[in-house]
Amino acid sequence: KWKKGAKEGIVVAGGQGEGSALTQLKCPDVIFVDTLGRLYVADTWNHRVMRWTQGANQGTVIAGGNGDGVGANQFSLPFGLSFDRHGNLYVVDANNNRVQRFSIE
Repeated sequence: KWKKGAKEGIVVAGGQGEGSALTQLKCPDVIFVDTLGRLYVADTWNHRVMRWTQGANQGTVIAGGNGDGVGANQFSLPFGLSFDRHGNLYVVDANNNRVQRFSIE
């Protein structure tokens, strides 16, 4: 995150090296920030989507995170995400050649 006039950025997600802990990301690709300032990250090589709230030192897995696979809550390299006006999350599941929809609360 860069504030206007800043000389350096502020780490708001990850920053604890590569890995799969809730404080880590592995090849984050796409981000989305909602109206409440929550950051959603496609954590590509961990096959999950994470949500980071402002000021949090760790994220929450909101989709995937169950290893690489073709199951209903699995991804194989998620790298795109978007929300519709009803709050549904859509995730591009690249290696599975599909887009999955999730209802996020």
